[in-house]
Amino acid sequence: LPEINFNSLIISLSSSALLNFGEIADPQTGEKKKDLVMAKQSIDIISMLKEKTNGNLSDEEQKFVDNILTDLRWRYVNATQ
Repeated sequence: LPEINFNSLIISLSSSALLNFGEIADPQTGEKKKDLVMAKQSIDIISMLKEKTNGNLSDEEQKFVDNILTDLRWRYVNATQ
């Protein structure tokens, strides 16, 4: 199993958002389903973690979470238009 660290948590949450954007298939069913409410919840959780860990992340971790949030927010905006 991969190492459990901050970045792996963010990857897990972003994968959940991608699943809920309907961009990746559910590993159990193989189906792609869109649930923008759940996708937004994943984005909001990542954002909350960014806020709560402010000042406690390495530069690499900070850039990583910023990039993930930017990407997911753009995907959300595009999905809701």
